[in-house]
Amino acid sequence: MKSSSSLQRRLGLGLTLGVTLLWLVATLASGLVVRNELDEAFDSALEETAQRILPLAVTEIVNREEPLLPQQIAMLRPHTELLSYLVRDADGNVLLQSHDVDPALFDARPRTGFRTLDHHRLYGESAVSDTIFIEVAEPLAHRRNATWDAVMALLLPLLLLIPVSLLGIWLLVRFSLQSVLAYKGAIEARGAGDLSPVTAARLPAEIEPVAQAVNQLMERLRRALESERSFTANSAHELRTPLAAALAQVQRLRRETPGGPLQQRADQIESALRRLVRLSEKLMQLAKAEGGALVSAEPHDVVPVLRHVVEECRRAFDGRTPELSVPGQTPVFTTLDVDAFAILVRNLLENALKYGDEQQPVRVCLSQTGVLRVSNGGPVVPEAVLAGLTARFSRAPGTHSATHSGIKAGSGLGLAIVEAIARGAGTSLTLHSPASNRQDGFEAMVQLPQQG
Repeated sequence: MKSSSSLQRRLGLGLTLGVTLLWLVATLASGLVVRNELDEAFDSALEETAQRILPLAVTEIVNREEPLLPQQIAMLRPHTELLSYLVRDADGNVLLQSHDVDPALFDARPRTGFRTLDHHRLYGESAVSDTIFIEVAEPLAHRRNATWDAVMALLLPLLLLIPVSLLGIWLLVRFSLQSVLAYKGAIEARGAGDLSPVTAARLPAEIEPVAQAVNQLMERLRRALESERSFTANSAHELRTPLAAALAQVQRLRRETPGGPLQQRADQIESALRRLVRLSEKLMQLAKAEGGALVSAEPHDVVPVLRHVVEECRRAFDGRTPELSVPGQTPVFTTLDVDAFAILVRNLLENALKYGDEQQPVRVCLSQTGVLRVSNGGPVVPEAVLAGLTARFSRAPGTHSATHSGIKAGSGLGLAIVEAIARGAGTSLTLHSPASNRQDGFEAMVQLPQQG
């Protein structure tokens, strides 16, 4: 089964990722805008530079003795030249040039206006009736560096924004989901048998209908279970008195009846009434097992209770004494209710004594860690049958009319009662066939609940 993911984690990571992606998209859009604005600014600078230098160049050329003699402007001090220019006549003869210009960048004849080469952006302007031209060149790398610097100025805050956003969103989501987390904790803290309404304050509007529906469902389930348990317990209780009276009358009638068919019929009626008495007792036990309050607040030693129940079963089953194994004089503590523990052990022992092989002993073992094992001899129970033995009124094949391993069949409620007690106490009943360390037999194991 795939584990569910945390809503808080999904919202925190999702919102942080969303903010990051939006920031990146905004940075990309801003970079494109910045690039266009920088291109306009640099083109304007090229145009302004050409228009400022050209009149000075024309004056210089016209006033010198040999106007057609090329002249290079001397460098005042070492520096990085981002703009270089070339002044020529209409035939392409160089009249004036900056100190670091590369003539190979320019065409053979001068041109006016803007144009873009592989590595430079050029602008040309003319004067004196298109006889003197100036062309200014700017490296495109300069523009790219300026654009990259602007984009990085937007991206660098993202390195700080991501952890800050994650922390801020995480705290905001946790604060917003505080009531939901409290509701979750309240549900997790209650036991399986607690069907009381779950109270949680200030739930979000989206969750509150779910909480109300859960409480309504739990209330309906509680009423249904209480009605079922009440009917079972009341029916079993009300049957005890008339069954006891009928059994007494049949026993008296049997003693007063001479031998023969009538005596045999009275014996059959007495056996049927005894089975009804046992069934009513099992129904009472089942009602208690499903009624909750199976775990006590303080742990207690169950070894004396176990010895007492084993002794009761010895008297009830004509002296068949189960083999009892407990950890010496060391007490074994559990939080399982004493009455529920006695019912659990009694049903496991009755199941083993009824359905186990009479020639092999029934073994009861309680470990120091609270593991209770009850095993008996007999044929191996098929796995398909084993899985359904904890259902109500379920018996192993061959037990409905006569015997199972030579023993009379019971009510089919013993293991169902044990299963209900184990489930209500927060533990489980485990069935094995063959039994542990054996080739045959049957074993029931329950881990008694411990404190903490």
